[in-house]
Amino acid sequence: MKLDAKIPEGKLQDKWQNYQVKSQLINPANKKKLNVIVVGSGLSGAGAASTLAELGYDIKCFCYQDSARRAHSVAAQGGINAAKNYQHDGDSVWRMFYDTLKGGDFRSREANTYRLAELSAPLIDHYVQQGVPFAREYGGTLVNRSFGGVQVQRTFYARGQTGQQLLMAAYSQLYKMVRAKKVEMFPRSEMLDLVVIDGKAKGIIVRDLVSGELKRYAADAIVLATGGYSRVFRLSTLAIGCNGSALWKAHKKGAFFGAPSFTQIHPTALPQSSEAQSKLTLMSESLRNDGRIWVPNQKEDARKANDIPEAERDYYLERRYPSFGNLAPRDIASRAAKERIDAGYGVGRLKNAVYLDFKHAIEKFGLETIQDRYGNLFKMYKKITGIDAYKEPMQISPAAHFSMGGLWVDYELMTTIPGLYAVGECNFSDHGANRLGANSLLQASVDGYFILPNTINNYLADEIKEDHPTIEHPEFDKAEKEVKSNIDSVLAINGTKTVDHFHRELGKVMWQECAMSRNIAGLEKAIQQIKEIRDAFWSDVKVTGDSNELNTELEKALRLADFIELGILMCTDALDRDESCGAHFREEFQTKDGEAVRVDADYSYVSAWEYDNGDFKLHKEALEFEFVKPSVRSYK
Repeated sequence: MKLDAKIPEGKLQDKWQNYQVKSQLINPANKKKLNVIVVGSGLSGAGAASTLAELGYDIKCFCYQDSARRAHSVAAQGGINAAKNYQHDGDSVWRMFYDTLKGGDFRSREANTYRLAELSAPLIDHYVQQGVPFAREYGGTLVNRSFGGVQVQRTFYARGQTGQQLLMAAYSQLYKMVRAKKVEMFPRSEMLDLVVIDGKAKGIIVRDLVSGELKRYAADAIVLATGGYSRVFRLSTLAIGCNGSALWKAHKKGAFFGAPSFTQIHPTALPQSSEAQSKLTLMSESLRNDGRIWVPNQKEDARKANDIPEAERDYYLERRYPSFGNLAPRDIASRAAKERIDAGYGVGRLKNAVYLDFKHAIEKFGLETIQDRYGNLFKMYKKITGIDAYKEPMQISPAAHFSMGGLWVDYELMTTIPGLYAVGECNFSDHGANRLGANSLLQASVDGYFILPNTINNYLADEIKEDHPTIEHPEFDKAEKEVKSNIDSVLAINGTKTVDHFHRELGKVMWQECAMSRNIAGLEKAIQQIKEIRDAFWSDVKVTGDSNELNTELEKALRLADFIELGILMCTDALDRDESCGAHFREEFQTKDGEAVRVDADYSYVSAWEYDNGDFKLHKEALEFEFVKPSVRSYK
């Protein structure tokens, strides 16, 4: 199958306009005849559902949480990027485009990345009109701060709770449409399979998480907005319920998976403190605006942080990357922390952390200024650790975070299954091999609010003439039987080990061999180990309870079965790519001082994997750089 990205012709700055001018339109009367299912209610899902409903489509929106307000977008802290140049520091759409392309190590499409930057400025106006309380200067002007990988201030924020404020705005728009009876909302519902009829996505099979009942829903198009899959590592910054099952079910039905091994390790999370932990806590990258990261010069230094004098501290990011210092991109900052920890300079009880120190910022700007900028983050840190970070440094450590990989989509955000769209973090689209901080909320929002509503018409305009799907179609029978059989198989095992036991084993393998650094021997070993975990899971897992009731153990088991298979694909993708780029760091491809070595001649493509009866077949979308020449990615 030849991958067609559907990139419009013309100059880079004209492509999105050219696309909209030539795209098909559907008159309002006909939109009422068309049904769209949106799976997910975070920023991308709520934005898509509310905007499509405003346009006149009949929308059904599903989420596994008890409320759309609990979507994981709420957890984003630091901010959202936009090229409005309020600071007059030289920012522009082009500079933001280049920063994002470079930050992703030139492994994303120029056209998609430019569109992301182009739509950033109107998105901020859109959110201001919805009442988002962005931070402002005394005179009322919106204020910005910096994030990693850039040398300008383009990040808009609401203290350390930007995601929560944006989600409240999106939620209000979604429930405005629910009250208007243009959106039907289905909370506590989990998609367990995709229904494909005559090669097109036409419905989903859903399990009611309260009653356990399997239900069928048909539509003219399906939109997945289900977030990332970094819970494959088990310990991550994601909420416990975040999973990759909707993506995986779509992948097994024919949707190609793009760049699955490109997963981000965030440099500023709270360190793991015990084996019993179920997740890790994110501390916003925005803290690196004013906090300085360091470790002691002396290995295994047992002194308290405040007892270590300045002359005996190694501010290693400032030393290694003087141009960007503590605002080096996430992949680089995470690997630098790992290098120091592995070398014996780690701090904390388990020696698995580094210090993030605000002493100098408080001395320079005053305590009140730091409290105003990051107060809720400091409160959260104290609540979890008991430490007052105004008086002594925070302890931070790298943790699994964002998924740059996801379902392969074209310029229209449609997958390789006609009628199936993927928006937000669940597509591979804009970030290449590494996402710059504060671009996550941006991509989720523009995908849902601005891009999808302008591209889905091109597909639906032709679907008006087709017969509308019904849940009585034989493909719905087939899909529901497969789901029920899978559930029954899991419950019938009645083994001796818990779901968490197997997830812990999977997480250890993935973190060790497919996280911050990878090598050929480790990846080959990981694939074999994960296959052994898969066999053990299907022979010895114990899931208590029944399928016809609220059963969180069953939910976890079904999701873990998908994570195990996804883990094999992630390692396969990492093994195939003989280069280092962004978050994908192959130890065989590095400079003498430990920096990544790309191999553009052989790997300047998006890997798009096809599911092939338990195996995976690679397709390549060549990346053509028409407007920017890829360069060595340096932040020194």
